[in-house]
Amino acid sequence: MGWITLLPALAAILIGIWKREVILSLLVALYFSEILLAGNNPVLGFIGLLERITAVFQSESNTQILLFSILVGALLVYMNQSGGVSACVQVLTSAGFTQTPRRVGLLTAFIGIVIFIESNMSMLVAGILSRPLFDKFQMSRARLAYFVDSTCAPVSILILLNGWGAYLLGLLTEQGFAEPIAILVMSIPLNFYAIITLALVFYTAITHRVYGPLQYSETRREEDLEEEHIAPTRARYMWLPLLIMVSAVLFFLGYTGNGDLLAGSGSSAIFWGTALATLVAYILLLKDRVYSHQKLITLGFEGMGKLLPVVTTVLLALALSASMGVLGTGEFVAQIVEPSLPPPFIPVLVFIVAGLISFTTGTSWGTFGIMIPITLPLAQAAELPPAFILSALLGGGVFGDHCSPISDTTLISSLAAGCDHLEHVQTQLPYALSVAGVTLLLYFVTAWLLW
Repeated sequence: MGWITLLPALAAILIGIWKREVILSLLVALYFSEILLAGNNPVLGFIGLLERITAVFQSESNTQILLFSILVGALLVYMNQSGGVSACVQVLTSAGFTQTPRRVGLLTAFIGIVIFIESNMSMLVAGILSRPLFDKFQMSRARLAYFVDSTCAPVSILILLNGWGAYLLGLLTEQGFAEPIAILVMSIPLNFYAIITLALVFYTAITHRVYGPLQYSETRREEDLEEEHIAPTRARYMWLPLLIMVSAVLFFLGYTGNGDLLAGSGSSAIFWGTALATLVAYILLLKDRVYSHQKLITLGFEGMGKLLPVVTTVLLALALSASMGVLGTGEFVAQIVEPSLPPPFIPVLVFIVAGLISFTTGTSWGTFGIMIPITLPLAQAAELPPAFILSALLGGGVFGDHCSPISDTTLISSLAAGCDHLEHVQTQLPYALSVAGVTLLLYFVTAWLLW
């Protein structure tokens, strides 16, 4: 359908900016996409919208993501209402880890780096632990969402001992490369976007300076401060469920991968791990008689209820991503790459196109699947190192994922930080665009030197 395939994504962006309502923007974009698929028939488009939403649950991994997103509400309320979060903050403060805003920011960044094996788990742990610490020093939840999102995703693409690495290795192997591991490893130091993004997070943590819309968010934190202050009780009410979750995710990654963590199912592992952590938190609070069974059930449903808007957003984002996949948005954007370009422009264009596909479809992994069969033969034809072009593709995919309001990582970052989703997208966008600008310049200069 050509350029028309970009219209649903454009509608989502414009309505999101105009109305500041992400659910409405996703619904309109999904309806628009389904109308196009139904031959411009609005009635069939409405039916298609309902069927597309229903079809999300046909995917086991999508269903697990949705269940994880709602179940984590119960886990959060158990850890918070019990006084466990307050107690952990007290312990960290006594140990000297949270004496200044700089240390709090660095602690959050380090957590995101250390837990590189699963990006969703990394974002969740870093966000939950850092919420009260950021509140303590009057730092906005938007800043926390930026730290979480801009640490966990770039680390996953730089330290490839995870599902990202296994997925990319499989795609490279399918292209017939004799040494796919070597290509993957050599792409790491050339992934300028991921490296500079991490550097900018640490710069922000160390200098305590913020820019653009994020600076405005720092001046209005009334909504962030409305949370009830809960007296500290026992730190284990927080750290034990989190420890169980991290350990369980690693175990289930190995279990679903038949002993290979890299081959495991990330969606299954994070869902099962979160369910087990919630069960442990329930048993712990019941055993210590902090709450009765009935009170714990009530609290659990209250916590899940608070996340229903987030879960609805995730559901619609998954449906829109699938709809635009059928519409052919990603494939159309990929056609922009032309082998007749001078070599210095190839990595620049690959980065831009990968960013556009990832932004409009909300998935970096889908972008990699579309673009690797196109760009790596292009690199060979232009006599450029495959690792160099691969790094531009991977960086562009992460860049688009960072900017996209329908990306699952963007949504989960907002959830983990307790931040308004559109506020997170708007405050992170200037940082992502700034890094992308520097990245494009570096790719052009590097390609020109190689050429």
